[in-house]
Amino acid sequence: MSLHVIVGAGPVGSATARLLASRGEEVLLLSRSGGGPAVDGVRLIAADATDAATLARHAEGAVALYSCGGPAYHRWAADWPPLGAALLRAAETSGVPLVTTGNLYAYGAVDGPITEQQPMRPNSVKGEVRAKLWADALAAHEAGRIRTADVRGSDYLGAGALSSFTALVLPKVLAGKRASAPADLDAPHSWTHVGDVARTLVAVAADERAWGRPWHVPTAPAMSLRRLAERAADLAGAPAARVTIMPGLVLRLGGFFNPMAREMVEMEYQLRRPFVLDSSAATAAFGIEPTPTDEALRETIDGLREPATPR
Repeated sequence: MSLHVIVGAGPVGSATARLLASRGEEVLLLSRSGGGPAVDGVRLIAADATDAATLARHAEGAVALYSCGGPAYHRWAADWPPLGAALLRAAETSGVPLVTTGNLYAYGAVDGPITEQQPMRPNSVKGEVRAKLWADALAAHEAGRIRTADVRGSDYLGAGALSSFTALVLPKVLAGKRASAPADLDAPHSWTHVGDVARTLVAVAADERAWGRPWHVPTAPAMSLRRLAERAADLAGAPAARVTIMPGLVLRLGGFFNPMAREMVEMEYQLRRPFVLDSSAATAAFGIEPTPTDEALRETIDGLREPATPR
C-alpha cells in the first residue's frame, strides 16, 4: 500500500481519492474544511494549502502530491499565486512529484484542435494566472528542484462538476424550463469527465517519463451545447430541451450582482466559437479511453439530484 496526498476535495480531488482507494492505496485528502468522500482508505484532513510546511509534512514519503483544488473563481488573481508557490515549496521540501490539475485557459483563443504543443498565449486574467503557475512549475522542474506535470481538461462533466453547462443550462433542462447560455449553441465543444481527469492524474504520477510536460485528459468527441442539452433531457426523461443564446450584455449585467457571472465574461470566447481538445497523446501514452458522453451526463445528472458533498 502506497501513500498519495491530494489537495482539494472538489469533484476532481474526490474522484481521484475514490479511484486510488478502489485500488487499495492509502490516501490523505487535504482541504480547508476537512470534507470529502467518506470512503475506506481515505483520510480527510483540514489543512491550509498555502502552508508549505504542513503540505510537505503530510506529503513526506508519498507517491505523489496531487493539486486538485483552487481558490474561488473570482479570487484567482489574488489567491492562486501563494497557493501555487506553497505547492512548489512542498514538492521541493518533500521530494515528492507534484501533479497538477490544469485547464486550457493559458492557450487563449486557438484556431483548430488544441494540442499540448500549442504556445501559451493567454487572452484573459485567469489564463495569465494559469500560464504563470505552469511556467514557475516547469522552471523548477528543469532546474532539478522538483518533478512535475500538468494535466489539462476542458469543461467538466461528472458528479459535482461546475461549468457553464452545469450552472446555466442543465438545471433548467431537468426542470423542463427554457435555458440560455452565452454561446454559439451549435459550435463543437469538448467536455471532459472528472473521472478521466482522475485516471490521467494517477497515470502521470506513476510514470516518471510523463513528467516535465502537460498532458490533455482523454476526452470524448466534441459535442455542441445544444446537442448536450438534448441528450441530457433524453437521459433524464425530461421534456425536450429548449436552449437559447444569452446575449453578452445579459451576462455582463449579471456580473454586477453575481461574482461567477462577472468572471465568466472574459472566458466567453470558449463558448462563442469551436473549442475542441486534442487528447490523443495521453490516450496513446497511457491507454486511457475517454468516458462516453452519455455516461458522463448520467453521472452529472445524478450528482445534481443528490445532496452536495462537503468541501
